[in-house]
Amino acid sequence: MNKQILRLALPNIITTLTVPLLGMVDLAIVGHMDSSVYIGAIALGTMIFNMIYWNFGFLRMGTSGLAAQAYGAEQAGESLHILLRAWLIGLTAALLLLLLQKPISMLVFYLVDGSTQVEEVALQYFKICIWAAPAILSLYAFKGWFIGMQNAKLPMWIAIFIDVSNIAFSLFFVYVCHLKIQGVALGTVLAQYCGLAIALCCWWRHYGNYRHLFSQSALFSAEKMVRFFKVNADIFLRTLCLIAVFTFIPAAGAKFGDDYLSANTLLMQFFTLFSYVMDGFAYAGESLVGKYVGANDKTMMQKVIRYLFRWGAALSLLFVAVYACFGNALLHFFTDKEEVVLFAQRYYGWVLVIPFVSFAAFLWDGILIGATASRIMRDTMFLATAGFFMAYYLLLPLWGNHALWLAFMVYLAFRGLLQFLLFHRKINRDGVEFFSCS
Repeated sequence: MNKQILRLALPNIITTLTVPLLGMVDLAIVGHMDSSVYIGAIALGTMIFNMIYWNFGFLRMGTSGLAAQAYGAEQAGESLHILLRAWLIGLTAALLLLLLQKPISMLVFYLVDGSTQVEEVALQYFKICIWAAPAILSLYAFKGWFIGMQNAKLPMWIAIFIDVSNIAFSLFFVYVCHLKIQGVALGTVLAQYCGLAIALCCWWRHYGNYRHLFSQSALFSAEKMVRFFKVNADIFLRTLCLIAVFTFIPAAGAKFGDDYLSANTLLMQFFTLFSYVMDGFAYAGESLVGKYVGANDKTMMQKVIRYLFRWGAALSLLFVAVYACFGNALLHFFTDKEEVVLFAQRYYGWVLVIPFVSFAAFLWDGILIGATASRIMRDTMFLATAGFFMAYYLLLPLWGNHALWLAFMVYLAFRGLLQFLLFHRKINRDGVEFFSCS
């Protein structure tokens, strides 16, 4: 079982780590341009697209769980139709984004408080990058499907190819064609379409025989479409709560002052680093739990869960040890501003708590996606988000910035605990069959 988990987890960790690497390269390219405006513009543009695309995370997560169950049930035809449904929804959403790009940009730049110069340059970036939407949302569907089909290596190689292509295109357009931030944006667009082309080629090579199983009536089956939209709607609502919490944290820090905002941003990097590793194991949970739910094998599903939590506990201990021993060095790695490091050290104790209170939430997310227990994910996220805001506002007058961090710990702990309780109540009452037909 450990080999199966690592076979899926390690490539997914590498895939996840490519995301910040690409952002750092883009930042380095614009950071050497003739004005600091470009740095602010790329930061603003990246934030805008993160806000947009984060809402479509259900395309990957919902597809992963459903495809894994079809794989476990040995329903190759249904696996194909799950991919096509997700792809169709992704293309439809991308078309809407392209058609509505002007009002979207007007709304976003109205809400975001940036200088006139930065917003003008960011708008140039936005107008080009938005044309990558069809490729990006299509890749969400393919990534989720490949993971559900127990193949984590293909998304890894596709992600690496996209990153290398993006860097090469951006350098060419910026330093050879002298297109500045438009060159960075154009490099991003072309790289995403190259990645989609590679994904299609990989699908054709490894799963091309599935095309003979296509059925239009099965693709648009009312029962399957209802289930597909139900799962994805629950995940979408859950994602909105996630966005609410993670956009509130920097906003609350900013109200305390620039020192608090800088310190909180710095300390959140420790959470992000841990999340990259745990996400890899959560993806492994999606694949394996979904497979055994589809095969109606409760014993193996429970075995996967036990092994996942052993890995989660071990990795939590490892990260706490690393953070405890090398905290000061890591803070200086993230910034050379000594005053920011000293201020962040006041709240560094929360960093040591994060791995213990958060690993269960990551793993249960993967388990529940694999089981397509989307209602449990949605309901627990509603409750955890409510707990976050209640804890923050109750403790704010007494604890200040510490109240924000405690509220974040409550949010993470509630997610893991509530998911555990609701999952086991449901499976003890209804059995594994509930998940495969929910």
